[in-house]
Amino acid sequence: MTTTEHGAQTYPFSAAEGLALNPRYAELRRDEPLTRVTMPYGGEAWLATRYADIKTVLADARFSRAATVGADVPRGTPLVQQDSSILSMDPPEHTRLRRLVAKAFTARRIGGLRPRAQQVVDELVDTMIAAGPPADLAASLAWPLPITVICEMLGVPFEDRDRFRIWTDQLMALSTTDQQTILDAREQLNDYLAGLIARRRQQPTEDLLSVLVAARDEGDQLSETELVTFGVTLLVAGHETTANQTGNFMYTLLSQREHWDALVADPDLVPAAIEELLRYTPLGAGAGFPRIATEDIELGGRTVRAGDAVVVQIASANRDAAVFDEPDVLDFARPDNQHVAFGHGVHHCLGAQLARLELQIAIGTLARRLPGLRLAVPADEVVWKSNRLVRGVRELPVEW
Repeated sequence: MTTTEHGAQTYPFSAAEGLALNPRYAELRRDEPLTRVTMPYGGEAWLATRYADIKTVLADARFSRAATVGADVPRGTPLVQQDSSILSMDPPEHTRLRRLVAKAFTARRIGGLRPRAQQVVDELVDTMIAAGPPADLAASLAWPLPITVICEMLGVPFEDRDRFRIWTDQLMALSTTDQQTILDAREQLNDYLAGLIARRRQQPTEDLLSVLVAARDEGDQLSETELVTFGVTLLVAGHETTANQTGNFMYTLLSQREHWDALVADPDLVPAAIEELLRYTPLGAGAGFPRIATEDIELGGRTVRAGDAVVVQIASANRDAAVFDEPDVLDFARPDNQHVAFGHGVHHCLGAQLARLELQIAIGTLARRLPGLRLAVPADEVVWKSNRLVRGVRELPVEW
C-alpha cells in the first residue's frame, strides 16, 4: 500500500487475487470507514467500507450517478463514460427506463422460467457427464446457462454468444495499453444490438427486445441511443456476473469440502447457501461505480463536499462485523442475511431474482446429480482471470 503526498492511499490496495479480500478493508472498517483514496483514473475519491455508510451512498439521491457521465471523475476503469445508461442515470430518468422492463423481472415472471432453466442445466450436465471427466465446469455450465437464458429473454441468437463474449471481456478490462480495444468492443456491441433492433422492427416477436422496440417506436418512451444502450446493458449484465459467480461459488464449495457435503446431504439448504455465498464471495475486483455528491453531506463521521466522488466496496459491507456475526465464516445457517451483494436503493440489481434462480438450479442440480464432484487440480492451481472488473475462474477443472 502506498500513500500520496496529500495523504490519500493508492487504490486498489492490491490486485484482486482469486477470491481473497484485502485485509485493509477490515482495518478501515474499524479505524477509518471513510477514507481518501487515489483512483487509477481521475484523481481522488472517498472510499466507504462500512455497511451502513455504503447503504447510505447507494440510497441517498444526493450521491449522483448521472453526474459522472461525460466527466473525468475518479474511477477504476480507463475510459470516461460517454453514453448514459440505466446504470448511470438518476431518477426520474432511471425510473422511466427501469419501469419498461420491470415486469419481465418480477418474482412471478422469473419463477415461470424455472422449468426452462432446469431443462438447460440438465442438458448441460448430461453433455458434461457423457463426455466424461475431467471437465471444465466454467465452460460446461457456468457460462452457457446464463447466456442461454438471457439470449432467450432478449431474443439474441445463442449462436452469436462467442462474438459478444469476446466484446464483453474486452469491455471489462481494468487497464489496457490500447484504449482503442475497449472503444472498438463497445462500438461492436452497439452495432450488434442496433442490427438486432432493426430486425425486430421488421419482424417483431414476443421477446424483451421487441418490447423495448415497441416502447421506442409506439410509445416514444426512450430514445434510439437509450434503446441500443439498454439492450447492451441487459445482454452484458444478464450473463457476465452470474456466470462468474457460478464458477466462484463452486470453487468455494469444492475447496471447502464440508460445505459441499452439507448441500449434498441436505438439498433444502441450497437457497440459504446461495444467499450466504452471495454475501461471502467478493465479485468486484475493487470498488464499484463512482457517485458524485451534489451537496455537502455528513458520512461516516466526515464531511463529503459537493462535487466529491465516493466509491463503495460492496464486499467490505458484506463482511462488516457490526451487521454479520463472524463475517469471515461461511455459514449456511446464518439468520436474517441482509447482504448487499445486489446493491441497494434505486440501482438494486434488476436481475437479482433471475441470478438467484440460475445459481440455485445450477448448484442444486450438481449437488443432486454429481455428489462426488471434486476439483481435478489442487485449489491453489486453479487459474483466475486478471485485470477484470469482476473476479472469476478462467477454468474450473473438475472430476467425479
